[in-house]
Amino acid sequence: MSRPDDDNQLRAGEVAVVLPPDTNAGVFFIGTIHTPWRARGACPKRGTLDGPICSIVIDPRWQQALTDLADHPRIQVLYWMHRARRDLVLQTPIRTGQTTGSFALRSPVRPNPIASSVVALVAIDGATLKVRGLDCLDGTPLIDLKPDRRPPG
Repeated sequence: MSRPDDDNQLRAGEVAVVLPPDTNAGVFFIGTIHTPWRARGACPKRGTLDGPICSIVIDPRWQQALTDLADHPRIQVLYWMHRARRDLVLQTPIRTGQTTGSFALRSPVRPNPIASSVVALVAIDGATLKVRGLDCLDGTPLIDLKPDRRPPG
């Protein structure tokens, strides 16, 4: 029987595919996210704007890109779920026990493990952002930041 933390075991109904030998595009990681969560099982399924304060440390070469970001109370954070497997097309979440297509889930397990969270921007100190609302592991690579321009609510 597989354990929930054993990321290499398939659950009943799950299907994995062989990954392509090469990628199609390159991504520059622009920083690193620091959170309280070291294990996937401890990580929240979805962050909340009243969650713990987390840090996003931007690589110094990209620090100027933070200019005027403080004008936005919420930002969208795009990150690479570097510890997620990438080969499942069907998954069986423990929460539901129902086999579902990967694109119909918010699971980190997907062909391109890109995640997005809208977070509250608490502060910017140099190249470090303090935010609330993340749901990723400590050490997660940062792909991009964008201002969230949706009305609150």
